[in-house]
Amino acid sequence: MNTPVRKVALACMVLFAALLVNANWIQVGQVDRLKTEPTNARQITERLERQRGGIIAGETVLATSVPVDDEYKFQRQYPNGQLYANLTGYYTLFTASGLERSEDVFLSGDDDRLLASRVTDLFTGEERRGGTVVTTIDPHVQQAAMDALDGRRGAVVALDPSTGAILAMVTTPSFDPNTLATHDESAATDAYQQLSTNSDQPLLNRAAQQTYPPGSTFKLITAAAALAHGTEPETRVAAPDELTLPQSTTVLPNFGGERCGDGRTDTLTHALTISCNTAFAQLGIDLGDDVLRAQAEAFGFNSTIEDFPLQQARSVFPSDLDGAQTAQSAIGQFDVRVTPLQMAEVVAAIGNGGVRMKPYLVSELRGPDLKRLDHTEPTELNKPVSPEVAAKLTTMMESVVTSGSGRRAQIDGVDVAGKTGTAEHGTDKPPHTWFVGFAPASAPKVAVAVIVEDGGGEFATGGAVAAPVAKEVMQAALDTQR
Repeated sequence: MNTPVRKVALACMVLFAALLVNANWIQVGQVDRLKTEPTNARQITERLERQRGGIIAGETVLATSVPVDDEYKFQRQYPNGQLYANLTGYYTLFTASGLERSEDVFLSGDDDRLLASRVTDLFTGEERRGGTVVTTIDPHVQQAAMDALDGRRGAVVALDPSTGAILAMVTTPSFDPNTLATHDESAATDAYQQLSTNSDQPLLNRAAQQTYPPGSTFKLITAAAALAHGTEPETRVAAPDELTLPQSTTVLPNFGGERCGDGRTDTLTHALTISCNTAFAQLGIDLGDDVLRAQAEAFGFNSTIEDFPLQQARSVFPSDLDGAQTAQSAIGQFDVRVTPLQMAEVVAAIGNGGVRMKPYLVSELRGPDLKRLDHTEPTELNKPVSPEVAAKLTTMMESVVTSGSGRRAQIDGVDVAGKTGTAEHGTDKPPHTWFVGFAPASAPKVAVAVIVEDGGGEFATGGAVAAPVAKEVMQAALDTQR
């Protein structure tokens, strides 16, 4: 055999071997991934022909499957569609999102934890059924958050600080997942097209997927870093009426041109109470960007929550900052970006004595017979601040609510700790308004983060717009726990 023929024969053998390896890899090595891929049309058809498990919050049904007289046998329904859409997501002829996607294997009945149920069904002649996903959501708190946002673009996250359980996660505007779950392919396609091209982005879970400049809520992190490095709540810090930023001609004023302290210095507590820009910008310069970044990362910035069942964006504290950028970052501006979920984590950790718990949305999994098969144990992530720093921050945050910018978050008979934020995000645009906090301050049962985009359409402050929303959510959480 001459050399060219041998080369061709060898090339054919290599290609044939590669074909065999690829076929075996697809049929064997990737079988589990392909089987559980929500976009696998064959699997979707097969699963729509069986009774998919429910998603619930307490006794409230968020998603269920009901028998129908068509080729798919069961129709997915969302009884409280818009209220929980960002959590449940949707399960359609084409794809899935939210909990419908992350818990698909269990909901569809293919999970190994449902093996005993499948064996029993073989003997009883029952069709395969999916398991039930039980969420941590408190329906009363979820409804309170939706009502308080009152149709304005924004998001609310409420956590149990001691466990990390998510009590509410609301984003507005929302959407009706029932329009996507229809078995009418044309109608489902039209519904998705309308939602995906809507400029208000109703399919976006603003609570976990969208980042915003945190504005003055970030001063909590700057204050934490300062306290950890020796500054005390009553230490007088530089707080001029205006601050010329380093290596720059830019002058940073205080909000509304107000004076902090005596116009030269102010206590750290009072500077936080009235949200003094110049004091915290100067603190940021003095501490340096590395210290601020380390403190932010201890609270979860520049990372995401491992195994969280919903898509999430990464909150960011930027790197390689000069002096002017550090000053702006210390007050939550420049390129600092954060999700409402991340800010809820920050205040939850402060309220929990400096212990940051892992946020979780699924409390337990139940079989078709409703017996519990698995449950979530609260998990400690880290300690971003010491108990001493957390206690000092809490006292300072109480001052914000009792006599500062957060007065409208006050709850009768309850000590509330909080921080407002008014975040600029463009020229001639109303600022985003924030409130973050927890209650009761001494032993918190709920921590919240609220953002109202563009101040609800007004040039307003976090204290005026977001604080009243937070009050309603915290009050609802406390009412259900009494």
